[in-house]
Amino acid sequence: MIDQAQGLRLKILESQQRSAKTIAVVSGKGGVGKSNFAVNFSLALQNKGRKVLLFDMDIGMGNIHIILGKQPDKTITDFINNPETKIEEIIFTDGDGTSYISAGNGLHNIVEWDDIDIERLLNALSSLVHSYEYIVFDMGAGAAHHTMELLMAVDDIFVVTTPEPTAVTDAYSMMKYIYMKDKEKQFYLICNRAESENEGIDTLNRLKLAMVKFLNKEVYLFGVLPEDRAVRKAVTQQVPLLTSFPQSAISLSICRVLEQYLSGNTTYTSSEKKGFISNLKRILFRRNG
Repeated sequence: MIDQAQGLRLKILESQQRSAKTIAVVSGKGGVGKSNFAVNFSLALQNKGRKVLLFDMDIGMGNIHIILGKQPDKTITDFINNPETKIEEIIFTDGDGTSYISAGNGLHNIVEWDDIDIERLLNALSSLVHSYEYIVFDMGAGAAHHTMELLMAVDDIFVVTTPEPTAVTDAYSMMKYIYMKDKEKQFYLICNRAESENEGIDTLNRLKLAMVKFLNKEVYLFGVLPEDRAVRKAVTQQVPLLTSFPQSAISLSICRVLEQYLSGNTTYTSSEKKGFISNLKRILFRRNG
């Protein structure tokens, strides 16, 4: 009996220490399908039995709730504008069981963040990481003051681009900007809307070579998502791809990217790598110091 009780206590302590894997999905420019990937990647994780929180950080222009076909009562704007609002009050769950926080859209939802807002959000996230296995942040295109510290804290950064030269250039600029702030950050590249597998691989290789040549930084080629009419149909229906067209080429490709991620084939792990909570505490300490 004593051994069983001790084992139970150890399991409870272990669960208390467990924290979510945090992923930021970024792009250098808008219109590359970043949000669609973030939503369906999160749904694929959920379908694997993982507890996921999808967090839309594209404040004022967020669209994950549209992709999910939902209209939440509260968004991150409510959390920022009303100090009495708790982070749990803006978390909603879709029909597939994926929890999400909406950024809202429309000019009336755009808010100006100050240091107090950012610190309050970081503190709220410190508590959320013990409630989920994965937190996926759909970041706004480009870089913004209120999102950079979050990017510096996450475990992994997924960079979504398309074969278009402007998208590739902007994706490189985004990675360079993050790299100059934290040279240890690891980037996982995804090419969306590729007309062929070869076009997608060529696009990713160009980005990889640029990072190595100019920044001496290795990045990981994570996957190619094909141009697929199912995307437009799913958005029109306001039902996620994996739900509305699970056997479409792009849905299957997203699932392959997930399998690769979960298998750890290209996941970088450093013995000195700090976790999301440690990074948040470091950022908060720096702010208060």
